[in-house]
Amino acid sequence: MTMARRRSKLEIYLDILMLIRSGVNKPTRIMYGANLSWKPLQQILKSLVEQELIREVDARDRRDRRTTTYYVITRKGENVINYFSRARELIRMDGMVNSLILHE
Repeated sequence: MTMARRRSKLEIYLDILMLIRSGVNKPTRIMYGANLSWKPLQQILKSLVEQELIREVDARDRRDRRTTTYYVITRKGENVINYFSRARELIRMDGMVNSLILHE
């Protein structure tokens, strides 16, 4: 059995941004989707809000005592996802070109 490698902090942040963009926006759902425990998730969400990559929305109803906080991605958060997705594509393309050159 092979052990999966640990994700970098950047990968975790991007995973959370992509989850929120896809509509997974409640804290518990984000926690499960990103495979994180509660405390690290709270720290990351706070950091993402402070950097204005996501926005926290409180849709509280006085009659309902459940937590109604959810998160939405900002334009800046979208730009970060697009930037790193593009970089990943360029790295893959460069890797393909290098392997073609080496095999000629």
